[in-house]
Amino acid sequence: MAAGAGSFESFEGGFDDPSADADDPSAEVLAEAAAAFGLLASSARLHLVWALAQGESDVSGLAERVGGALPAISQHLAKLKLAGLVRSRREGRRVVYLVDDPDVVTIVRLMVGQLADRRAEGAGAHTGARAGRLRGLGA
Repeated sequence: MAAGAGSFESFEGGFDDPSADADDPSAEVLAEAAAAFGLLASSARLHLVWALAQGESDVSGLAERVGGALPAISQHLAKLKLAGLVRSRREGRRVVYLVDDPDVVTIVRLMVGQLADRRAEGAGAHTGARAGRLRGLGA
């Protein structure tokens, strides 16, 4: 989701305001958003973005944190980097990764935070049923 593609702040009135009169996004913007969501549809990549939202890290630290093998983590990072969601920089022989798109951090924190809050609240069968349906979609 590149700069200029829109952000939460660009929608006057926000998502909950029925009077908000936002034009439909272009096909290109929708395709870019779908591609970003597609990358984040992997729980491993989502976890990597979540971890990098907390601060930069190298591959070893990320592999330890998310519980993956180094080659798999490196491959996930390469995909996220190619999409422009993360970037890397060298510190001597060490490569450090960080989030390159703050809007993605906002989206990830919002979605994961909302789902975590619902689980923590134990909001009843309706929320649990919704979570089951989301998992069952296998996007």
